[in-house]
Parts: sequence; structure tokens; C-alpha cells
Amino acid sequence: MMAGGYDLAVVGAGIVGLGAALAAVQQGKKVVVIERNAKAIGASIRNFGFITVSGQKAGAHWERAMRARDVWAEIVDEAGIAVVHRGLVMPARRSEAAAVVEAFLENPMGERCRLVTKAEAGEIVPSLRLGDVQSVLYSPHELRVESSEALPKLAAWLEARHKVDFHWNTAVRSIDGTRIETSHGPIEVEAVVVCPGDDFSTLFPDVIGKHALTICTLQMLRVAPNRASRFGAAVMSDMSFARYEGFSALPEAEALGRRLDNEEPESRAAGIHLIAVQSADGSLVVGDSHVYGNAQQPFASDRFDQLILDEFDRVFDLPERHVVNRWIGTYASSKERTVLVERPADHIRLVMVTGGTGASTGFALGEQVIDDLYGSTSRSWEIGQ
Repeated sequence: MMAGGYDLAVVGAGIVGLGAALAAVQQGKKVVVIERNAKAIGASIRNFGFITVSGQKAGAHWERAMRARDVWAEIVDEAGIAVVHRGLVMPARRSEAAAVVEAFLENPMGERCRLVTKAEAGEIVPSLRLGDVQSVLYSPHELRVESSEALPKLAAWLEARHKVDFHWNTAVRSIDGTRIETSHGPIEVEAVVVCPGDDFSTLFPDVIGKHALTICTLQMLRVAPNRASRFGAAVMSDMSFARYEGFSALPEAEALGRRLDNEEPESRAAGIHLIAVQSADGSLVVGDSHVYGNAQQPFASDRFDQLILDEFDRVFDLPERHVVNRWIGTYASSKERTVLVERPADHIRLVMVTGGTGASTGFALGEQVIDDLYGSTSRSWEIGQ
């Protein structure tokens, strides 16, 4: 038998699992994290490293994003995680997109967001094409970290600072009461949080199967500009106003969606919109597309990459930019909810972010799950969709 004496075992070392581990140790729990791979390799590192607030679905999920952003801000310095840039710039090129911006700013989610002039936007991101832009939304809330660096540093910090034990290269085969059967022997714990990502078949498949989840496969690129180009914020475009639910659910977004369907039917069918963020070396992480199915799509589409780059070139003046890396990411997706929390037993929680927003909401979801598991009243919120 492996070493025991744990209050809580977290299965899965992605951002949702690490969020639950952090919340538990902050309540004084002794925690072990069990991960089947040698390190986190899933959605938590194959993303933009973009902690996004503006555009998240109104209500509980937007509130999670606001709280998670604050947790990131609290821990990055202590964990040695660099914040590459802050904030979000969204130039609206179409009049219908500008109408969405105006509506968003009148919504409670527009708190602290504002319109900026083209000159101001050009100061923040000098490579923007601004000639045909109708208006520009600026959000101050967002943070950008390098996920492939941030996740290992977060795990190392939890281990060193909070005495969380990590069992890497360890598969969980089953959970029987308080006994966890792993590939390296059993572990006895008092409670378990299972964070399976997009693995629907290993643990609690019957519970997961009730929710008609799909797997979203997306394509992303690392683009090297031909000249130094400073990004003072992340950038999204008209396509994002029509996709992110915090914008797209506004009545004003219907006209934008119709126009994009007419002008960009291929991109809309492929779920393409534009996000561009910068890394410390000056390169840009750019994406992405969205294809849904019952399994990961193993092969990337060159056409999807080209459609992403076409939108990139409409938004940025960076001629001769070139792609230096390409990859596929996957995540669990639901049409009905943004998160899934189930209770297979009183001492077990099954936790999934079902919309590709784990980096943006995982810390807050972890707090909610731990509060629910241990009956804490330290926070007033409930786990919502």
C-alpha cells in the first residue's frame, strides 16, 4: 500500500485538479494529487494561457472567472509564474460588432471595461489594423501566462509551499469507498475529487454518460512575426463577439451572427474565431477552431489553419509572419452547462469544466467544490451551471 493519511485525493493534475488541491490545503487538508502522466499534457497546457473574464457566460460562470482571475493574481509571484501581459483589446470592424460592444458596456459584466480610441488601441497593440474599425472594447481583467510553464510551476509550488504530495505516472483504476486502487498500489483517503478532463470512460462512466458530453477538438498555432511587435494585451475580433456567450447571448449579437454566417460561412461552420496572445520571446499563440464529436480528432486540417490565419491577417498588420508550431487541443463540451459537478458518493465529487474555460475558472470551481464537499460556509456562492 502507498503512503496514506490523506484527507483528500485529487485525481488529475490539470488546472481543475490543482484548483481543488489549492482550495483544500487552504482549508488545512492534507492532499495527494494522482496523475496518470509524467506531467500535465492535456487541455491545461494546450491553450492560450489566457485567463479570460469578459465574454464568459453571464451569471455563475462569469463570477467564477472573476474569482479565478483574482486567485491567479494572488499566487503568480509566489509561485514564480510570469504574467506576460494583462487586459484584452477587441476591435469591432463591423457595425453589428460595435453594437454588441455598446450593449456589453451597459451590462453588469461590462464593469470596469471601456471604449478606447483607435490611437489608444494602437498604443496597446501597435500591429493592429485600425482603418476600418468602428470601435474598440478594452477589458482590464485578463491575465496571460505561458501554460506549459505555469502548470509545472503551480504543481511545484503546491508541493513545496503547501506540502501537497504528487504521484505522477500513476493511473487510478477504481475507487471503492475510501480506497483508491492505482497502478502503484492502493491509497486510503477520506475524500476524493475526480477531475477526468475529457476521459469519459475510466472513472464513473455511467455518471458521465448521463450528460451527453462531446469532445471538442481545436487547432492552434504559434506565429513568429517578421519584426518585433509588442502586445500590451490579448486581442480578439468580431468572430469572438459572435462566439463567446457573454457577448453572443446579448440580443444585439443576433445581427452580427447573421452577417458572419453570410460573409464567413466556412469559418463559422468550423467554429473559428480569433484569439492572439504573446509569449515572452515575442511569438504569438493564435487560434482557434472547434470541431465536436464522440472522440478526439487525430488529424489537423491545413484549411482550418489557413482560415485562422486569414482572420489574423485581417486584424493585424504583420506581413511575412510565419507559423513555427502547430498543435491540437481537446476538451469536454456540453450544450447544457459550463461545468459538471456530480456526487457519486457523499465523499466523492466528479468535476469537469465543459466548455474550454478551465484556465479561466478552475481555481474558483475548485473552491466551490471543496466548500461543497466539506460543508463550508466561508463563501456564499453555490455551484451553478
